[in-house]
Amino acid sequence: MTEINTQNILIIRYGEIALKGMNKPYFEKTLLRRIRAAMAQAVQSDGGVRIAADGGLLIACGPALEDAAAEERLIRQILKVFGVSTVSKAWRIQARELTDIRAAAAAWMEQRLREGCPVTFKVFGKRADKTYPITSPELAADIGEAILEAYPDRVRVDVKNPEVSLYVHLRRKDVLIFDDSLKGFGGLPLGTNGKGLVLLSGGIDSPVAAWLMAKRGMQIEAVHFHSYPYTSKRAEEKVCDLAEILSSYCGTVKVHIVNLLPAQEALAAKCPDSEMTILVRRFMVRIAEKIALREGAGFLITGENLGQVASQTAEGIAVTDRASTLPILRPLIAMDKVDIMALAQEIGTYETSILPYEDCCTVFLPKHPSTKPTLPRIEASESLLGAPEAIEAIEAEVLSSETLFESGRVR
Repeated sequence: MTEINTQNILIIRYGEIALKGMNKPYFEKTLLRRIRAAMAQAVQSDGGVRIAADGGLLIACGPALEDAAAEERLIRQILKVFGVSTVSKAWRIQARELTDIRAAAAAWMEQRLREGCPVTFKVFGKRADKTYPITSPELAADIGEAILEAYPDRVRVDVKNPEVSLYVHLRRKDVLIFDDSLKGFGGLPLGTNGKGLVLLSGGIDSPVAAWLMAKRGMQIEAVHFHSYPYTSKRAEEKVCDLAEILSSYCGTVKVHIVNLLPAQEALAAKCPDSEMTILVRRFMVRIAEKIALREGAGFLITGENLGQVASQTAEGIAVTDRASTLPILRPLIAMDKVDIMALAQEIGTYETSILPYEDCCTVFLPKHPSTKPTLPRIEASESLLGAPEAIEAIEAEVLSSETLFESGRVR
């Protein structure tokens, strides 16, 4: 068989970015920056790996890709970068003679052979260079013939359900050979869609909500409310652990940790017990808004899911919204709980979220919470705390207990 020099590369593809029209260069440049940061993190340096846009693809190459373990680390990190649709291990050859392409394709296929039953395959040829003397179907047929000749007893063609789909992409200056593609999360590059502050409770839902908004390109900060000493320090540590997991996708995540107890005690002393849930929720939203405005975040994010608990009825959500001048984003609003749990497991937050440490929502929990609150009634209950200045004083007292935690590295 003809010997041919091959170069290990990674082919990185994006999906939605391709539809961005005149804004595409901005999104592509941001994605490249995020991928470079992810690769540097994977190999503790750039490892000599370079990445550049090339003919509608992103191509990564360099010495680190010659080491199988380093290559796998790079792929794992790249697949976590929002905006990446798929990643393929590939060979690039500079030769464009058909005999060289046949030899390289047969050598690639040899990696996929096994003992026993023949491996089924199909070749997909793509002739991007229209000056090349044969068509894409002819290219595929010729390479398929070369593989059959090289391994007559070990392969057979199956055009409907092949075990190996071999792609040969003939371009103006080189040829790319690859088979399977690993699926990324898609979405948009982090930092292309503003900044949001997520109310991170420590349960299953809010980390997933933060992840989904980051997938749409939004930078994430978080606020966690606790009720120490009614809630334990371990509950706070759990939230910091969740932020650490999120940081592997979102880069640095700053968590504002706030003791809500002064507001809860004031509400419990003067307001109807049945309205505690929605009243506390409105306090959380007002305090979160102050933090968001201070940090330059234009949105609040919650893990609320319509009808899941008493404060998440349509009426409860409407009343909660009126406590903030910022938009409140609820990416989970219409999802089934089982789907939220499945996504939490996929992104790695589920096992931490289900650890049995209480959060502030379990403190002063009413026996019969109101599920159909109205804004006039809730505002009347809030007025029992005193003048608007009295509510602002409680909020200031809550904010005075704030601490910070930062997880992860900039991506």
